[in-house]
Amino acid sequence: MTNLKIAILTISDRGAAGTSEDRSGPLLRQIVQNQMPAWEVAQQTITPDEYDRIRQTLLQWCEAGIHLILTTGGTGFAPRDVTPEATKSVIERETPGITEALRAESMKITRHAMLSRAVAGIRGQTLIINLPGNPKAVRENMELLLPVLPHALALLNELPDTEQQHRTV
Repeated sequence: MTNLKIAILTISDRGAAGTSEDRSGPLLRQIVQNQMPAWEVAQQTITPDEYDRIRQTLLQWCEAGIHLILTTGGTGFAPRDVTPEATKSVIERETPGITEALRAESMKITRHAMLSRAVAGIRGQTLIINLPGNPKAVRENMELLLPVLPHALALLNELPDTEQQHRTV
């Protein structure tokens, strides 16, 4: 499946302020470019853990025709972790199977996975998936997601599904 536009949003107060290096956003970009080279990473940015900024970015990207938005960070218990709430305010239909699968698989690795409040859902023809902020967890989650994303995006956008195979992340 070609010509799909992907956006990556890192949610991090320290990353947005430049006091901490964003490792998860660049890792997501690398994974997408290596595993799905026909897909275009059309947008990538960092925003602080601010509900309105997250929400506005997601809405702009949906309106711009992005097919898949991957967020990283802001899904835990910290008071400023508002990524799930901002995402829920944007999506029209939840896709709980995605986050259930990610948590179930992650629970095999760490019990802390049960603390994830990540959500996933659809707005128009855009699929939005919240991922953890930890690079190791991002890699593990993407290993599970990559085989199903081409089919999901083909269904969502009424495109031919080539059942494209992926390499191991």
